[in-house]
Amino acid sequence: MTGGTWTAQNKVRPGVYINFNSTPQPLGVAGERGVVTMPLVLSWGQPKEIVTLEAGENTLNKLGYVVSAAELQLVRESLKRAKTLLLYRVNTGVKASATVGELVATARYGGIRGNDISIIVEANADDEALFDVKTVVAGAVQDVQTVSDIAGLNDNGWVSWNASGALEETAGAPLTGGSNGTATVQDYMDYLSAVETQQFNAMALPSDDTDLKGVFASFIRTLRDVEGRKATLVLAGYPQGDYEGIISVKNGVVLDNGTKLGAVEAVAWTAGAAAGASTNESLTYAAYDGAVDANPRYTNTQTIAALQNGEFVFTQDKGRAVVEQDINSFTSFTPEKGRHFGKNRVVRVLDAINNDFAEVFSSFYIGKVANDADGRNLLRNECVNYLTGLQNIGAIQNFDSDTDIAVLPIQGQGDGVLVELSVQPVDAIEKIYITVEVN
Repeated sequence: MTGGTWTAQNKVRPGVYINFNSTPQPLGVAGERGVVTMPLVLSWGQPKEIVTLEAGENTLNKLGYVVSAAELQLVRESLKRAKTLLLYRVNTGVKASATVGELVATARYGGIRGNDISIIVEANADDEALFDVKTVVAGAVQDVQTVSDIAGLNDNGWVSWNASGALEETAGAPLTGGSNGTATVQDYMDYLSAVETQQFNAMALPSDDTDLKGVFASFIRTLRDVEGRKATLVLAGYPQGDYEGIISVKNGVVLDNGTKLGAVEAVAWTAGAAAGASTNESLTYAAYDGAVDANPRYTNTQTIAALQNGEFVFTQDKGRAVVEQDINSFTSFTPEKGRHFGKNRVVRVLDAINNDFAEVFSSFYIGKVANDADGRNLLRNECVNYLTGLQNIGAIQNFDSDTDIAVLPIQGQGDGVLVELSVQPVDAIEKIYITVEVN
């Protein structure tokens, strides 16, 4: 289904076209959040393909390591707040291999994890005509097959075998030659093409490459403004994004195990937190899970300057690292697009309205409901019920169903309707001013 913004009521394709402004705004059960996506250079796993990981899932088979391993640091950070990670391995790497007589074992995937694999071939204790062939990864046996020759072996999750030949015993033949390789700009472009068809709430780019960040920024703008799919992009050190759909992370954190993460690494947690945050939730002063300090710390003056520049900053607070303010990179405020568009809680509400209205309308209204008074009244009631639900959870306020919404026919277009809606998102209390009178 198509979508995006509109200037004139002249769209050709059926879809939901929504504009948001500071005052009256044409748009449409709040949808479930929590899906984050990220491209990574990895040491194991299927390359150039979206791999879905759920929080708490065993990652060993898909990524070659348990989630607590240092090699999956950013995977772990992203899933501290998100429920689902759409991961894309941008590098292919070189596969490790080993030869034992006529047996050739080749790692299933390219990458240095393949160098942690070894093959043991032992005579079977019960039948001298058979061999036990073990695949060992970092000292742990992952697969055992009892066969008479190479032709009887089946590929497993770690290695593939050559087609035929005789087996001979070995106490342990390590696979060697595996390397991660590098990722090119085209590899990242391939990721964007792959993820464009997926549904997600936030995207992280763990890279400090300025050109690459520019490519991703253009992608998210197109996704939001042309296709009408509201998602957030999290970049490190990119305040020039100046856009409500881009969060620019200024610094990183120090974890409780002493690991120091910079801004490039902290985008993983930030994107996961942005994806997992409820429509009525702000991340201002939210603690970074498992972090004890900001990296680096900034002075009061530096912090103020960063916030005014549209940067997402971590600060130290009583043995924790917390989000100073849940803002995005948008700072070019105008009368039509005011300061509140720089606040992520507000943007989450507007994004939810966009995404949820588009989903409901495309599933139940477009092409199914007549464009007459009864049909438009059904559409209006759908909007009212949804917005009342948002008001009940404190995501919007002061919504009056009698005056704040109208569903009108578009003159000269028998298939078009115009939804005029006024909505006031609720921001979080962030500044408390107290006057104490002493008698």
